[in-house]
Amino acid sequence: MAGIDYSLKGYQRPKLTTPNGEKRLLLHSCCAPCAGEIMQALIASDIDTTLFFYNPNIHPRAEYELRKKENIRFAKKLSMPFIDADYEHKAWFERTQGQENEPERGKRCTTCFDMRFEVSAQYAQSHGFDLISSTLGISRWKDMKQINACGIKAATAFEGIGYWDFNWRKHGGSARMLELSKHEEFYQQEYCGCVYSLRDTNRWRTSQGRDKIKRGVKFYKTAIQSLD
Repeated sequence: MAGIDYSLKGYQRPKLTTPNGEKRLLLHSCCAPCAGEIMQALIASDIDTTLFFYNPNIHPRAEYELRKKENIRFAKKLSMPFIDADYEHKAWFERTQGQENEPERGKRCTTCFDMRFEVSAQYAQSHGFDLISSTLGISRWKDMKQINACGIKAATAFEGIGYWDFNWRKHGGSARMLELSKHEEFYQQEYCGCVYSLRDTNRWRTSQGRDKIKRGVKFYKTAIQSLD
């Protein structure tokens, strides 16, 4: 739609509603950059939302802790409840055994999404939530159909739990995600999260004559006016 200002300052957010009138949303969060725009959209719509940080794929532990810390920082700023789930890294390796050389968006990613959504749906059912969703789909590097298929499958296995497959990329969502990341100066991770993603990204960088990833040092920098 030409003429619409989709920027953080100019965008008039619509009032979102849950798919079937669900009352409590458990939002699986992968990281602060992907979560930030979605968190603001949900707050603007007065949807009762709690963040659920369950990402046993992230490697190494220091990287996991940094991504979690950034997510907690913004959740506190917005006064959004945050659930710090277990770092079940050993279980993740066991579940993805034999898929070490699968490509990005391949079978290993499906296994990874399945694991994270199953735990999210189980927690939701046990703690009075009736809807789950995820921040994973806002990234253009992810296969949204793959993510949603995993989310729907997990929710279906737990009675009373629905899955919200809202497309957070639309109407400037991806652009606002980047804009907000710069404004908040979030940590800028340069690989998806797992050890195999780190390996493959570094292999590609080496083939292109680029330096390998230096973890924990790169943060988004703002080049825009303050939004406060």
